[in-house]
Amino acid sequence: MTRLEQVLQMASAKGWKTESQHGNTWVVLPREEFKAQMRAFQEMGFNYLADVVGIDYLTYPEPKPERLAVVYELVSLPGYKDGDGSRMFVRVYVPEKDPVIPTVVDLWLSADYLEREVYDLFGIRFEGHPDLRKILTPEDLEGHPLRKDYPLGETPTLFKEGRFIDPAAFRAGLTGKDSGMTGWRGGTRRGYQDVYAEIQQVSKKEGQ
Repeated sequence: MTRLEQVLQMASAKGWKTESQHGNTWVVLPREEFKAQMRAFQEMGFNYLADVVGIDYLTYPEPKPERLAVVYELVSLPGYKDGDGSRMFVRVYVPEKDPVIPTVVDLWLSADYLEREVYDLFGIRFEGHPDLRKILTPEDLEGHPLRKDYPLGETPTLFKEGRFIDPAAFRAGLTGKDSGMTGWRGGTRRGYQDVYAEIQQVSKKEGQ
């Protein structure tokens, strides 16, 4: 019996929801059982954590138990610690009001930066992580960019060649109301305040 078959047998006995599509298998763990079961999977022979991703179901058409979830890709890597090639995805739902789950860095070191990325982009905290801090966005950025309610395009963005994104035009482009999502500014790159003032002037003229 493969390790994946063992997990499916365990899921059936414990009443965990499972899904199988396109050759992939998902197992949904209750948050209160998450850490103990992840440790059990590691001891069972899932010796490699390939990925950790966050999901925001805010606009998902089908109802979900919680708005947020974290998915872990676990592999029993062949040729390492008796791995048999089994692969599965573990999903754990996380409540929006208390987006906290235990870290698995102590089980798989590869979780270190992966959990930091989910924390940065989704605001899900990993209790017990040895160095939980942002990894992709500036420290002073408010909010979490991969949440579905994050205000896209609200900051005027200047590119090195002089092209810029104006928030209003960017939103119009996203909704298909306007094909032009960027403008063009001649001259060399200047400080943020000067650029912002210039973009505001251009936006006002175009809105007249």
